[in-house]
Amino acid sequence: MSSESLIKMANQIAQFFASEPDNAQAVRSVRQHLQSFWTPAMRRELAAWQTTHPGAALHPLVQAALTEGEGQT
Repeated sequence: MSSESLIKMANQIAQFFASEPDNAQAVRSVRQHLQSFWTPAMRRELAAWQTTHPGAALHPLVQAALTEGEGQT
């Protein structure tokens, strides 16, 4: 799957959870969704993309979920 597709899907997930008033819970929800519904390869590819393009194009909730979830891909 292309990085662009993964970024788009991850950002859509984050937008869904962005309405959660508790930011920490929103980050946990994004991370849980990625863990539950994405393959390890998809998570690794997105994390690798974030490492080479820090902050670019990814919703802040996705960035936080990937950062807090390091080592769990």
